[in-house]
Amino acid sequence: MSVSDTMIAPATGRFIAAVHHFPLRIYFEDTDLSGLVYHANYLRYMERARSDMLRVAGIDQRAAQENATGVYAVTDIQIRYRRPARLDDDLMVVSRVTGVGAATCAIQQSVMRGAEQLTDASVSVAWLTPQGRPQRQPKAWTDIFSRLMQGEDIHP
Repeated sequence: MSVSDTMIAPATGRFIAAVHHFPLRIYFEDTDLSGLVYHANYLRYMERARSDMLRVAGIDQRAAQENATGVYAVTDIQIRYRRPARLDDDLMVVSRVTGVGAATCAIQQSVMRGAEQLTDASVSVAWLTPQGRPQRQPKAWTDIFSRLMQGEDIHP
């Protein structure tokens, strides 16, 4: 048996009723001098959750980037901080697709500690050419977003 056979897989999220759930734990490096999670880290957690959501849905961002097909970029984010997270908290980033356009996608995200909402955000992303211009998303991807928006539980 090799070392890689005994390794634990990295944390990943999953869809439950078309809503993506991404688990994370708060470590010392996430906190500021007050012992609370530094505000910008919530944006990092949400970014990880969005990337994981796409991967779990079957959208291969890495291949698109390597093939110079395009990339997603955040074009707008509205965030509200409700309660702080602290060292050792087990959190869940909950993400749901709320809109899809030819070149855009809207995602609602919440950072939860159990049933308690700590942070929520509305995020808009655009699909861009490698030169940074908006372009149509691949049809297969907009189909996935539409299915999720309609509440279809996908399991690629």
